This record gives sequence, C-alpha cells and structure tokens, in this order.
Amino acid sequence: MSWNEPGGGNNKPKDPWGGGDQGPPDLDEALKKLQQKFSGLFGGRSGSGGNSSSGGGLSGALLLVIAAAALVVWGLLGFYQIDQQERAVVLRFGKYYDTVQPGLQWNPPLIDQVIKVNTTKVRAVSFREIMLTKDENIVEMRMSVQYVIDDPSKFVLKVRSPENSLQHAAQSAIRHVVGDTRMDLVLTEGREQIGIEVHQRLQRYLDMYETGIHVSKVNVDESKPPSQVQAAFDDVIKAREDEERLKNEAQAYANGIVPEARGRAQRQVEESNAYKEQVIANAQGEAERFTKLLTEYRKAPEVTRERLYLDAVQNVFTNATKVMVDVEGGNNVMYLPLDKMTEHAATKSTTRGQRVDSSNIRELTNAVVEQLRRDESNSSSRRGGR
Repeated sequence: MSWNEPGGGNNKPKDPWGGGDQGPPDLDEALKKLQQKFSGLFGGRSGSGGNSSSGGGLSGALLLVIAAAALVVWGLLGFYQIDQQERAVVLRFGKYYDTVQPGLQWNPPLIDQVIKVNTTKVRAVSFREIMLTKDENIVEMRMSVQYVIDDPSKFVLKVRSPENSLQHAAQSAIRHVVGDTRMDLVLTEGREQIGIEVHQRLQRYLDMYETGIHVSKVNVDESKPPSQVQAAFDDVIKAREDEERLKNEAQAYANGIVPEARGRAQRQVEESNAYKEQVIANAQGEAERFTKLLTEYRKAPEVTRERLYLDAVQNVFTNATKVMVDVEGGNNVMYLPLDKMTEHAATKSTTRGQRVDSSNIRELTNAVVEQLRRDESNSSSRRGGR
C-alpha cells in the first residue's frame, strides 16, 4: 500500500506505521525524551516547568564525563614497554627529547613520538666488488660486515639512511685497502690483514658520519681473479704451492741431516779426546816402564840386554811372514815359512775348536826362537869338538 492511498472517509493519507490520524514522529520530541532519560540517569529532574534548565545542566555534565573519559584513554595510551635488548628515542614535537632505557615507560601521546631501536641484534650486510690492486691487477672480492647499533639517537636522527651509508663506506674502505695491497697477498695469506684494516678504516668513516653504528667484524669471504684469467691464476697458485712444498721438504731434510752431522762431529770429538787420553796414558806407561827397566838394567845389565833383544826379535817375528836364517859356519840358509806355519796352526786350532789370535802367534814365534837357539848351540858344540 502506498503512502498516499486514501484511507477512511475524511480522505486523509494513511499512516504507514499504523498510527491512524498521527503524522510522522517529531525529531525534536525524540531529542527531548533522550535528554530527560540522561537527566534522570545523572540525578536531574524532568518536568514541564524545568525542561530548559535541566537540559543545560545535562549538557555540561555530559561534556565533563566525555572529557574525563577521553583524558583517561589518552593517559592509558601513553604507556608502553621497552624490551631489554631495545632502546627508545623520544621526539617531542619532532625534536629530540630523550633516550629511554628498558622497562615500562610513559610519554604523552600525540605530543611525543617514540622510536624503538634494537641495540643488541647483530646485523650483517654483504657486497661484491671488482677492484684494482697495487700492482694494477683486477681482483673480485666478496665481503660481509657485521655491526650493531651503538647510539640509537644518532642512528635515528643524524643520517637519513644509516645502512646505505654503511655499505658505501665499506666499499670505499675496501677499495682503499686493496688499492694499497699486491694481488698475491689479496688472493692468499693477506686476506685476514685486509679484513683488519678495512674494519679500522670503516669504523673511522662511520664515526665521522655520526651513524651510531659499531662494526663488530669484517670478513673477507672470497677473493679471486676474474673468470677470464682464472686458469692462469690457478697455475700460479699451484706453482707457489709446489714452491712451498719443496721448501718444507728441504727444511725437513735439513732438520734430519743437521742433527746427524752434529752427532757425527760430536762423536769424532769424543773419539779424538779418547785417543788423546790413550796416547797420553801409553806415553806415561812407556815412560814409567822405561824408568823401571833402567833400574833393572843397572842391577843386571847382561840379563836385561838379553831380555830386550829377545823381546825385539819376538816383535819382529810376530809381524813377519817369512824368516831367512843364516847358519854360521855353513853355506846353507834356513827358511822358515811363518805364514804357512801360521795357517797350519790355525787349521789345527779350528779343527780343535780353538781361535787363532796374537797369543798363538806369539807362542809359535817363541817356539821358533827356541829352536834357533838349540840349533846354534849344537853348531857351536860341534865346532868345539873339532
């Protein structure tokens, strides 16, 4: 049914809410009813004569409640928590105000701006660069930088993009250090020293820029020549490794031969000292023997002379292998083959299980001398009988 459909005999429009003769609800009346309800809620009185005054008091009380509630909410929004690994930079009306330590903190909302910064997290940035060395060779290096935020206020306020500044400063530092280093050091044992020098130079740059960044460590992850000449550089590195290996082998050989030579030299020195002591002892013994022999000679010269003669002959016969004896008064020469006699004696001794030594030869010589004496005495007796 449409709103303007006739209803009843008086030809008035029909109320769609079923109100009959009533028109649409009055908005002012609804607001008054709502004010009366609030006035009754907060202790006001409603009546026909006091509607204006009660409405004014209601409006003031409502505003106070709303203001108090807003103030409470505003105060509660100002509380925040800072973790142990964080620091907070506080800006008041856009200007630096304070750096807040960990714990429960409060700052007025909409007035202060709080920026939290993690100061214990170790961050890392890596980059790869191709650069010239001191001897004008091209090398490719990959480096990583580990850092932490040391000063949150400088990190947030002094530099627009601290991490980009860090990367640019690191590239500048590595180029400066590599530009003062020969290529062989860059590719081999000089990488650790390069990392130390880059670390020091990079930290000076960051302190000068006031980035608030502290560099923990700089690692040279890789250093290699360009791929176009990689094969030639591999040959050079192999040659250096061979050189180092040969040096180590030579050093090992020297370490083995030098102590041995020193040992032989020491042994010769000891043998020389022993020979010296032996010669001195023999000389002293011979001198003492000669002194005692002189004493005995003075007591019995003939006997001592005979004994010295026999000892001399014995020594001569000991070293001789053949003896020719001229028999006095005859034309025959006696030949004594001492070597054959010695061999015969050695064979007999071996058969008997005996060992031939200087004592055996001395006994054989004594026997020959005694035989010569008997032959000489026999010859003398025969000549006397004639």
